[in-house]
Amino acid sequence: MLDVFDIYTIIFLALAVFIFLRLRSVLGQRTGRERPPYDPYAARDARPAANDKVVALPGRSPEAAARPAEQVEIADRWKGIAESGSPVASGLDAIVAADRSFDANEFIGGARGAYEMIVGAFASGDRRALKGLLSREVYEGFETAIRERETKGETVENRFVSLDTAEISAAELRGNTAQVTTRFVSQLITVTRDKAGAVIDGNPEKVSEVTDVWTFARDVTSRDPNWKLVATEAGQ
Repeated sequence: MLDVFDIYTIIFLALAVFIFLRLRSVLGQRTGRERPPYDPYAARDARPAANDKVVALPGRSPEAAARPAEQVEIADRWKGIAESGSPVASGLDAIVAADRSFDANEFIGGARGAYEMIVGAFASGDRRALKGLLSREVYEGFETAIRERETKGETVENRFVSLDTAEISAAELRGNTAQVTTRFVSQLITVTRDKAGAVIDGNPEKVSEVTDVWTFARDVTSRDPNWKLVATEAGQ
């Protein structure tokens, strides 16, 4: 029995030495210069020394890297829409502070669609479509012009060639009412015909550039998400 025990002891010792050597080859030896284990809490509270360099992410200045993310986001909020610090940007800031759901890019997309719909509805005399898109005052002006046309037997033909520009030119919050003014530049073929069908204004073969400045408004406390046209003027 003693011989058997000694044989097993020798086998176990040999295995232990073999495992130790394998672990040492894989994990390496400690030299005293190893970095301490990563501590996420210590890293979060660490502060750079006075002579340490701050490494900014690519494309960002050290100053931008040092600013809180929220400040950077606010500074770039209206990029491509309004210049930072401009009256337009300040107006948009006021609107989004009152209505967190406001999105300037979505507004511009909606304004483009509304512009084409309103121009088309006015030309065809579609009062029902206009009533849902215009304020009461603007609707009354449009309806008066349509009625005068109908009395004379005149018709208007509008055909969009392109809508080149739709940009916010002014924005403000008046009480609970957000107002955003948009400048449109479009290429249109516009013709007015008399009751006999003869052209009395415009040219069916000519494309004209038209600039309109329209103001849309919405009560930010209302559940109705739709904006309505509250003012129009010809632009330059």
